Amino acid sequence: MDFKIDEGLPVEVARQFTEAGHSALTVLDEGLGRQPDQVIADRCKAEGRTLVTLDVGFADIRTYPPSEYAGLIVLRLGRQDRESVSKVVNRLLDLIPREQLAGRLWIADDERVRIRE
Repeated sequence: MDFKIDEGLPVEVARQFTEAGHSALTVLDEGLGRQPDQVIADRCKAEGRTLVTLDVGFADIRTYPPSEYAGLIVLRLGRQDRESVSKVVNRLLDLIPREQLAGRLWIADDERVRIRE
């Protein structure tokens, strides 16, 4: 699967996805740092990439209808340090082969993942 890692996340997140056999590019790799959310969303849509982000604005299904994307993953974590993020990403990587991602919004917190269509 193809993922785009938002700029607020540690670069190690892209490495975790890559090591799990996925294609992962960061927003910064593509020169999209500090771009408006809609620019990032449009690029993900055009490339067919699932966005992984800390930006809870992407959880607004009226603005970003999940059905229009290859997937949206929003991390809502109590702590956003590398270790906490890495732990949640590992949980997501275990879940990806078992759950549909395309057309869905996944909201991952420290304990669980909620999936909305």
